[in-house]
Amino acid sequence: MKKLLLTFLLSVFITLGLSARTFVLVTGVSNYDNENANLTQTTKDAKRFKEVMETQTKDITILTSRNVTRANVLEKLSAICNRAEEGDQVIFFYSGHGTTGALCGYDRNITYKSITDLLSQSKASQKICFIDACHAGSVADNEVNESWTDDVKAKKDMAFFVSCRGDETSAESAFIGAGYFTQALLKGIRGKSDKNEDRQVTVIELFKYIYNDVLQRTNKRQHPQLIAPESMYDVVVAKW
Repeated sequence: MKKLLLTFLLSVFITLGLSARTFVLVTGVSNYDNENANLTQTTKDAKRFKEVMETQTKDITILTSRNVTRANVLEKLSAICNRAEEGDQVIFFYSGHGTTGALCGYDRNITYKSITDLLSQSKASQKICFIDACHAGSVADNEVNESWTDDVKAKKDMAFFVSCRGDETSAESAFIGAGYFTQALLKGIRGKSDKNEDRQVTVIELFKYIYNDVLQRTNKRQHPQLIAPESMYDVVVAKW
């Protein structure tokens, strides 16, 4: 009888593990309808991130350039957040221009707070954001944004990887065909960051790899930041 009970419980745990899903929203803006503002690698960043995440899930939505409007991004993110259930994971990726406390959408700025507000409403057990944009670390640079940072850290289910400090730009390279942050992120998810070689990439493993790789490739001109509670450090971002 005990053996049958153990077998049943094991099958339940396996079923629950298999049912957990990852929902991904990928965004990248190269064309801002202004030649002086256009970027060269950001849409490529988005497409390459999508390709890597296809090894993890089929639930991926991608928006690029003129489709990365404030309304579109928040609508798609809201839809994903509403679909996710307890045990699921929501991932948001952005590559493009950034300003203090916000991403520069194709038409309007998208504040970090508007993103965290939607993520907070989701039942998903983990929400992870990757932001490759200038001044991405500005979320911690002034009184208003310090409260935002504290708010994120107070949530035990949210992690933000940002590409640079608030007073830094986020560089891209035509030679590697990507932003330095995104390039490191992609390599890390593919297994380069798997320090203990268990074929699982955790939040802290991924961040340490990204930080060191970007620091080296930019001659210490760009410093990625991790905004997350310590309880998120061992969360698995990807398996390879």
